[in-house]
Amino acid sequence: MKPNENVKYWLDLAQEDIHVARVLLNGGKMLYAGFICHLSAEKGLKAVIVNMGDDVIPPKTHDLVKLAKQSGIYMKMDDEQKDFLELLLPLNIEARYPSYKGSIAASLDESNSKKILIRTEALLAWIKQQL
Repeated sequence: MKPNENVKYWLDLAQEDIHVARVLLNGGKMLYAGFICHLSAEKGLKAVIVNMGDDVIPPKTHDLVKLAKQSGIYMKMDDEQKDFLELLLPLNIEARYPSYKGSIAASLDESNSKKILIRTEALLAWIKQQL
């Protein structure tokens, strides 16, 4: 793949995740919608990383802050965006491990989950503008 194809690949995956998160949210699956929002943001950040050069491979990490810093986009983010990355971070872990599900699921009502989805869409749109 050419670098622009790699970027497109990651952005297409991120956008697909937004659609999946919306379906999950509409189906009442708040925890999993949040998990997919995390994945969408992660893939958007990985698009920025692969845009850095021909042979750049994104790291195998789910740490959004680490990815944002490695991509160089973190310093362009405002405090709200940085805080949002921190908000999304536990959704990746919490959704996968049963012992953590209860604590995060309790905070994800329909209203909060919709806000997370809207903010993820806005973050992804902002990331695309940075490319």
